Amino acid sequence: MRSPARLAALALLLGGGLAGGLALPSRAGPGQTTTAPTSPATTTLAARGVLALTGHGWGHGIGMSQWGAYGYAQHGWTYDRILAHYYPGTTLGAAPTRTIRVLVAAARRVTLGAGAAWRVRDAAGTTVRLDPARPLVLGPALRVDGKALRPPLLFTSPQPLAVDGAAYRGRLVVARAGRALQVVDAVPLEAYVKGVVPEEMPSNWAPQALEAQAVATRSYALANLVRGGTFDVYGDERSQIYGGVAAETPTASAAVDATRGRVVLYDGKVADTMFFSTSGGRTASAAEATGRAVPYLVSVPDPYDGLSPYHDWGPVLLDLSRVAKRLKLSAPIDDLQAATGPSGRVTLATVIAGGETRTFTGTQLRTLLGLRSTWFTPTLLELLPPPKPVAYGGAGSLGGFVRGAAADVSLEARPAGGDWAPAGQLQLGADGVVAALVRPRVTTDYRLAMGSVRAGLARVAVAPLLQVAATGRSLSGTIRPSLAGAPVALQRQDGASWTPVATSQTDATGDWSLAAPGPGAYRVRAAPGHGLVPAVSATLQVQ
Repeated sequence: MRSPARLAALALLLGGGLAGGLALPSRAGPGQTTTAPTSPATTTLAARGVLALTGHGWGHGIGMSQWGAYGYAQHGWTYDRILAHYYPGTTLGAAPTRTIRVLVAAARRVTLGAGAAWRVRDAAGTTVRLDPARPLVLGPALRVDGKALRPPLLFTSPQPLAVDGAAYRGRLVVARAGRALQVVDAVPLEAYVKGVVPEEMPSNWAPQALEAQAVATRSYALANLVRGGTFDVYGDERSQIYGGVAAETPTASAAVDATRGRVVLYDGKVADTMFFSTSGGRTASAAEATGRAVPYLVSVPDPYDGLSPYHDWGPVLLDLSRVAKRLKLSAPIDDLQAATGPSGRVTLATVIAGGETRTFTGTQLRTLLGLRSTWFTPTLLELLPPPKPVAYGGAGSLGGFVRGAAADVSLEARPAGGDWAPAGQLQLGADGVVAALVRPRVTTDYRLAMGSVRAGLARVAVAPLLQVAATGRSLSGTIRPSLAGAPVALQRQDGASWTPVATSQTDATGDWSLAAPGPGAYRVRAAPGHGLVPAVSATLQVQ
């Protein structure tokens, strides 16, 4: 079981942040395009449609919160009391086994080694003594010193053995698995736990927290053995991260020794001691999270979890178009409604897109969107510009919607060449529909502001007001605003294209004049710049 408590603690110590969740998906998350904050308190995403999420905790939420256990340890709780809190109704007892088989490698070719005398024995009883100064590269043929040995092969040494440079205690068993080799570390249970605890919890945490983690690690492994195979547990996040000798630390090993052989029991069996990083203030029950009730995996308060940098998280901003792709929706998202369970986490989310309704569990949505937990609150924000440029002095209408907002929403504007500034409170219509009339003097970007969120970019293009008069073959007119030196072009229609045939410039009053070279269909194009997009006249017929 991979918990990011260690990474979260590192982020806190470094003063930074790690975006992510339990299994560390690309940790910006699929479809997540949150930009760097424009200020320490502002998170911005320049997309027309945005899904804004705020939440609590990191991980699946079931069982022991590691940051909560750390908090309890700092308040003087012993490891057994911590475990009894997170796994109500359980007791402590002795582990039913002393050895565990860990899958540490699966590859076409592996390199094995040892720091002392070592040897290999195959299934036929053939034994080969190996040189500790020379690594052994082993392929599917299982040839050692020119001899083809019969699998499985058992490697032993009084010192740790190495697999592709990583040292492990115990004995190594190598067998074929299809076209690949499978390397299993048959290791004493306590040595295994010493190689796991520092990977799952920071070794500088309070001893009582490390002791609770040691017992939870030991119990989780024994409660989740891979049945019917050649190994008992995976060496990665499919079970628990097992780092071998390199992962061991004095403090974590001391915690393992202090709890030697102890496991969590329920009704005489080893309990499935699920654990995770951060609860956000309350754990979830197995029934709420998975639909399957487990008597000792129930929701409990977690008052000291606030030490975690991910007790609260967000806002996380996701581009709605990318969210739709991640959810395999055929239309843009119109709404997202979340139903929550007793712990506040999302149990079911209903997504409406173009008349289609899809439902996702909270866990599914968390995985698809790369969120830290299922305890989140969604807000949908969309801002749409008018379909055509606005003529200078005129008005344009912004559209869109705001759904699920927990705070007031306002507009901000940034005129061409300027900075963002408040542009008034936003009045929402029925069902959160946005309908705002704006009168920009130059091309202006607008966005929605909600708390620390800045989202939904809509650019309202402003064109000069172009007036044209035709007298014979002479054309004249004016533009507003009055800008001297603005280029004005006469374009003739040639089939489907327009060809420039004459140019002029405006004078200080914005006036201009042009002469048409001959009969035909023409138009005038004025492109003054200064934050204005080009204006094009209606088609003119010159005789």
